Amino acid sequence: MASTETITHRDTLDSQYLSSSLSNLSRSRSTNSLIVRTYKQATQLYLTKRFEDALETLEPIIQPQQASSGEARNTNGPAAAPVAQSSRGTRTKVWVFYLSLLHAIVEMGPEEGKLVLGSTRWRQLAAKVRDGTVWEEIVQAGYGGSEGEVDADVVVNLATLLLGHMPHQRLNQQRLETWLSSSALADGGQRIMIADGTMSPVPNGSLTPSSTPKSIATRLKILELYTLHVLPANEEWKYAQEFIEMSDSFDEERRETFLHALHSLKEEKDGTAQRERELQEQRQREMDEQRMQEEAARADEARKTGERKKAAEAETRRPVSAKPDSSVASSKAVNGHAEPTPSGGQHKPPPQSPPRPSRTGKKPPSPPPNLYRRASSMLNNLQHMILQASRNMTGNSMAMFRLLMFVVAFLVITSRRDLRLKVQRALEDGWVRVKRTVGMGVKVSYI
Repeated sequence: MASTETITHRDTLDSQYLSSSLSNLSRSRSTNSLIVRTYKQATQLYLTKRFEDALETLEPIIQPQQASSGEARNTNGPAAAPVAQSSRGTRTKVWVFYLSLLHAIVEMGPEEGKLVLGSTRWRQLAAKVRDGTVWEEIVQAGYGGSEGEVDADVVVNLATLLLGHMPHQRLNQQRLETWLSSSALADGGQRIMIADGTMSPVPNGSLTPSSTPKSIATRLKILELYTLHVLPANEEWKYAQEFIEMSDSFDEERRETFLHALHSLKEEKDGTAQRERELQEQRQREMDEQRMQEEAARADEARKTGERKKAAEAETRRPVSAKPDSSVASSKAVNGHAEPTPSGGQHKPPPQSPPRPSRTGKKPPSPPPNLYRRASSMLNNLQHMILQASRNMTGNSMAMFRLLMFVVAFLVITSRRDLRLKVQRALEDGWVRVKRTVGMGVKVSYI
């Protein structure tokens, strides 16, 4: 009886286990089918450039879902997304598509992204890519927080996405090193573990490498990204060379190929840096020459402006010349050819002396001095008299008195116009009489 009860109880446990397994299998198949349908629908929307609809369709299967109370008691790790329950191939396709969708959304730019997704939503997605948090999101939601469980194809796309959008590659280097340390490198023998930027051998059997041709090609792609792109971007040229030389994942041909590619990248970057320096120096020289030309042009313009200003000032300081008529009239008045009468009548020219016959070998007499010359002679005589009087001042006071009286009389005469005109006419009449007398004498001597 006891045996019958034991068999019955054991059969009941086996029946429950089988029922639970079948239920889990059915639920897993149903979930995988839902994920496949969702993935296909999202890819169709992606191909028609409906990025917002594609993202909204894909988000329910890639975001963690809240577990029930029973599941929460039995689960110690972070909540997983529904895609984590799908097959490896489906899971890889979903995450690769998600990364491609993020790349397309970031490539739209802020203006188009604002129109398609809204400014806030686009900035959130772009920040997720540019600061590298998308890597942690995929590890937690799709692989239960285990870095080494991330599929190699997903790692390739993650590293490529961060390489194209992150301003620096330190986080990308750290993530790749963590994944390489946690994953098996298919080398058929001793493996390399990376920890804190150093490489150390790992005993055989501690990791389970995958040796399929596809997995080997994928891991070589990851090593290529790590050694030829990420490390050079962080200026880790020497470390990249050491990693290639020490890693047993490369055969001799691949090792030489990678080292040659690394050397070419180094030379290209050095040449690019040299060309950039030369272009910078050339731009600086052109800017200096342009600045010198502008300064020379400004100096020339300032010089011309100063010359024009000086010419204008000289023109304003230059005295205004008298009109031709007034100058002729004044010259006639000075030369004694025409003088106004006291009554303001017309000017009468002085009588002209008869022309004297010219004799052969004799020069004609010089013209009589004008009023200017007579005034100059008078002033010279006055100066001579003043000097003579100053010499004899102490001995002859009477001569000094007469001189002073003469000066006072002269000043009185010159200060009154009517007296000045009378003196001028008297002098001219006397001079005319002298000329006539001289002319008569010349005629008599000629006769």
